[in-house]
Amino acid sequence: MFGAIARRYDLANHTLSCGVDFYWRKRAANRVASWRPGKIVDLATGTGDLALALQKKLPDAEVTGVDFLPEMLELAQRKGVRQTTLADAMKLPFPDDSFDCVTIAFGLRNMENWRGALAEMSRVLKRDGHLLVLEFSLPTISIVRTIYRFYLHRCLPMLGSFLTGRKSAYDYLGDSIEEFPSGCAMIDLIEASGFRHATLQPLNYGIVTIYTAQSL
Repeated sequence: MFGAIARRYDLANHTLSCGVDFYWRKRAANRVASWRPGKIVDLATGTGDLALALQKKLPDAEVTGVDFLPEMLELAQRKGVRQTTLADAMKLPFPDDSFDCVTIAFGLRNMENWRGALAEMSRVLKRDGHLLVLEFSLPTISIVRTIYRFYLHRCLPMLGSFLTGRKSAYDYLGDSIEEFPSGCAMIDLIEASGFRHATLQPLNYGIVTIYTAQSL
């Protein structure tokens, strides 16, 4: 599904978020920069937008973008992601304790097993390494939540279909956001998967949330 829309993926993301996705990734990159990691792996990197933001913010760090779609990695490389690996995030081809930081933006909810994916992230992190998850969530304010759900299920599939020709991908997007744990439920999931000191930071009324944690 994502491979089929790869060529129009960036256009759709930036249009459907009204460009706010740049701000979300900038906030995520700023948080990662505060930890000063030397080696970072960005999972489900897609076309590499977060990996590029990390490279810009941390020019001396080694940033590896990982995705299991060659179509996405090809675009990430063209955009300037220096190091990429074709791999399934559920079975990473890296030894234990390989990285200082693991990031994933808008990809965890697409994994077949969220807890298993988080456990794999914990495995490749060094002791006291940092995790950052940037993910869609549901706003807690009732009126904002109602408007957001209308956009997700009524407007977004039609706009996504116009931009990419694949309405099913955007029907899936709304459904996956509804089903994915957010807020305290996500904190509990992270801490049950090999992490501690999990925190959350809602952005734009909770439309997206930055989750962070440290490996055990």
